[in-house]
Amino acid sequence: MSSIPPTQGVLAGARSRRADFPVAVQFIDRWSPRAFTDEAMTEADVLGVLEAARWAPSASNAQPWRFCYALRGDAHWGGYLGVLNDTNQRWAKRAAALVVVLSSRYIVAPSGEASVSRTHSFDAGCAWGFMALQAHLSGWAAHAMAGFDAERLRALLGVPLAFNIEAVVALGRQGTVDLLPMALQPRELPSQRRPLADSVSAGRFSGA
Repeated sequence: MSSIPPTQGVLAGARSRRADFPVAVQFIDRWSPRAFTDEAMTEADVLGVLEAARWAPSASNAQPWRFCYALRGDAHWGGYLGVLNDTNQRWAKRAAALVVVLSSRYIVAPSGEASVSRTHSFDAGCAWGFMALQAHLSGWAAHAMAGFDAERLRALLGVPLAFNIEAVVALGRQGTVDLLPMALQPRELPSQRRPLADSVSAGRFSGA
């Protein structure tokens, strides 16, 4: 296998990552920090990140993703923050925005007939990936969370049962590790990945 040099990230160990094969640098540089500065995002900033998500591929172009968001300090912020678990609240309170990622469980044909979608979560995950990369390329950071009370959030936002609540994403300007509670500071590093060979099979499945 060939390798490319460590990437040129600027905070908290981003240079520790190496790819097994050459890829565009943004895929290696992007990671999910928890430390945010108190810099605000405008509505246009958030919509610019979500514009990238809009262009993700989806089965039959169904575009099952939906997004709800709150900016820090607006009328919705307290509710969004309050449904996160205690650990996530401790760092996400400094984020500039929180975005809820949802997906429609059904595909609606031009005739109006609805059928169950097998790929709605897969497609919404792709949209999250586009969103995360756009945030990174725009100088923001994005961190997706599964640690939240889904039923409270569903009630808070009035989300119909036809939609999955997939994740809550914190957006903001990445800060330094000292902005985090002491217990979280050791975790503020880009996560590594297992070797590509451990995830890929030529022909029949051979992984665990």
